[in-house]
Amino acid sequence: MRKLLIGLLVLLLLIAGAIGALLATGQIASSSLAMILNTMLGVSGPAANDATVRQRYQVPEGFSLALYAADVPRARFLRFTPAGDLLVSRPGTGDILLLRQDADGDGHPDARTTLIAGLNRPLGMDIDGDWLYIAESNRVVRIRFNSDAGTVEGDLQPLVEGLTDNGNHWSKTLRIGPDRKLYLAQGSTCNVCEEEDPRRATMMRFALDGSAPEIIATGLRNSVGFDWAPWSGALYATDNGRDMLGDDFPPCELNRIEAGQFYGWPFFNGDNIPDPDMGPDPLSAKRTPTAPAHNFRPHNAPLGMTFLTGDALPPQYSRSALAALHGSWNRSTPDGYKVVSLHWTEDGIEERDFLSGFNQDGNISGRPVDVAQGPDGAIYISDDYAGAIYRVSYTGADGSQDDVAPMVAPTVNRLDTQPPAWLAGADLPAMASRGSELYQRYQCNTCHEQGTNPVRLDNLAQRLGYGAVINALEAPQSPMPLFPLSEAERQELAVFLLWPQPEPQPEPQQ
Repeated sequence: MRKLLIGLLVLLLLIAGAIGALLATGQIASSSLAMILNTMLGVSGPAANDATVRQRYQVPEGFSLALYAADVPRARFLRFTPAGDLLVSRPGTGDILLLRQDADGDGHPDARTTLIAGLNRPLGMDIDGDWLYIAESNRVVRIRFNSDAGTVEGDLQPLVEGLTDNGNHWSKTLRIGPDRKLYLAQGSTCNVCEEEDPRRATMMRFALDGSAPEIIATGLRNSVGFDWAPWSGALYATDNGRDMLGDDFPPCELNRIEAGQFYGWPFFNGDNIPDPDMGPDPLSAKRTPTAPAHNFRPHNAPLGMTFLTGDALPPQYSRSALAALHGSWNRSTPDGYKVVSLHWTEDGIEERDFLSGFNQDGNISGRPVDVAQGPDGAIYISDDYAGAIYRVSYTGADGSQDDVAPMVAPTVNRLDTQPPAWLAGADLPAMASRGSELYQRYQCNTCHEQGTNPVRLDNLAQRLGYGAVINALEAPQSPMPLFPLSEAERQELAVFLLWPQPEPQPEPQQ
């Protein structure tokens, strides 16, 4: 426990310094500060709307962009069902949504249902036959799935249990490969360290029933997205480079994953450059780091990726993939925040902008997370900052727009609609006192009170309710650490941060 607390303290100090550096530049707009809160606490940004999508965002010539769904807060990973519906995982709310395919042709899902709730921070999903596979933060499960009806049947069946989900990169990505094996990627607990759990910062492979586990690749700090090239069967994975080595180093990576290879972290970064904080690799006699197949710009945070298929796209996309760049959180000038296309050419992998415009001079309107190609050949992109799903289709050289009905975006509100039941009769002064002790025990003040420009939590109750704060403590977004808090302790810390609630203000008279 002492080692964990020391690690958390160091990480919080580093985060506080990075945020202070960002704020000290004087270039951060209010929406960019909100983006930092999104990274730290999962706070959503402004909801997407048709005007922003059409006027601000850009796609290549011949493509058309539309807002497919605007009411999907904290949307993360995507997977299409055989029936054409779209599954959306939401680790921050512990559920998987099902968006019914657009059968009426208005450009939006025909319905939205919660397929499964009560999950432990689900991210990766895949379908094999009548089974839906789900990667929770601490295990892999499957459940019977009726694709035609869009419903699940029976109970969750655990396949792989006992996965660690402490530290920063707790999420798990899951895919079923062409060999009908279960592939699982899980990130590191830290920015840079030697892991105690040898399964962290790796790619693993299992039989479909969860048996025969094997680690096939190591040294992958946080490979959130991966897919297989349809023309060769080669497996490629994105990887987030480490932080706190300046604006321009190290690059994030795209790695070609081959069994038995070591991809460098934590001893090497980018093109096998030794890490200044780690010293020599103690296993250098047994392994040699494998350099990336492609380097993304530093701190761009590539997450989901998918290879494109089908004849609905122009020839230059015949050997290509799309990758979602979630965007930097610790860079003095924000960078990333777009979807890029990767093209395999005779000269290597070429990166081009595909969906851009989320970052305009530090004003951030969205953060792409995952990319999926639908049965209609169109591209669907999730955005956990704006709570949106975008649709990009190829319309031909004239670039004519699809006939899509306008969508009214909901108002983002993360205050409680009503007080939680546990508040009734609670001894709030005593809970606030215990919450204060927790705040000091985990050194929260180093990030929120100390330093030149701390991220203040003043007036937090005007922005967040008890439910939102507890969700952030239970499922924090990287780089905020996951603290070992019980349910009662999360409630006590929330009371300390929010109580007393501000009095409602009267509506101004017209």
